[in-house]
Amino acid sequence: MTIGRRLRRAAGALNNAIYRATSGRLLGRMGGLSVLLLTVPGRKTGLPHTTAVSYIMDAHRFVVTGSAGGSAKEPQWFRNLRHADQAVIEVGPRRITVTVTIAGPSERARLWHQLTSRAPFFDRYQAKVDRLIPMAILSPVR
Repeated sequence: MTIGRRLRRAAGALNNAIYRATSGRLLGRMGGLSVLLLTVPGRKTGLPHTTAVSYIMDAHRFVVTGSAGGSAKEPQWFRNLRHADQAVIEVGPRRITVTVTIAGPSERARLWHQLTSRAPFFDRYQAKVDRLIPMAILSPVR
């Protein structure tokens, strides 16, 4: 593992610890959007990985976007999410088991509009890449 990758992992773990210790009062917002912690099993190892991601609400569902800041590649956490039926999110002090659905074309278009009306910089991310930036819907398990 490279030094850069180790540093990114350490920074992510520190951010997650701060989020948890403060119930999201610190590091609970990013780019004007709320942040949750997403824990999803790795698609190859099955080991849980936790990542802080911004989200929007769609009724009672949480919607996350695999933009990677406009990177040409989909983020690892989203690739893992594509292979998961369920995940666990932490929103402030709450821990919620959710089902995972990748938004289809028409639903993605509606959700993308909601997202970019709140955070227009996502349109710049989309303009930078050839891939269609995916969105996932995380629905609380009843």
